Amino acid sequence: MPRRTAGWLYRMRRRIATGIAIVAAVFFGYHAVFGENGVNVYEQKRAEDRSLQKQIVDLKQENDHLHQHVQQLKSDPDAIEHEARERLHYARPGEVIWTLNDRPSDTAAPANPAAPAKK
Repeated sequence: MPRRTAGWLYRMRRRIATGIAIVAAVFFGYHAVFGENGVNVYEQKRAEDRSLQKQIVDLKQENDHLHQHVQQLKSDPDAIEHEARERLHYARPGEVIWTLNDRPSDTAAPANPAAPAKK
């Protein structure tokens, strides 16, 4: 019996080796696509990198804009005056500043204060 099995294995050695090679290729292929450092993770990291690069560019532009604004406030009297009028509501002597409420107040009085509250 052992000789018979050994003979059968000898005749089938190519098929067995091919099967093992196919199983190994499938295993390594699966690992290359879905593994810890696979293609899917690589694509996610590339998308994250693109997003972060865009964020960096946007923040650099904002930083440049703020830097220019600071330089104007340091050197340009008109910019200083504009900022004081806009934020602090400063006025020149003899000017009157009118402010309007943009939204209605939440604590507005009811239309008919004499009417009893409904339950």
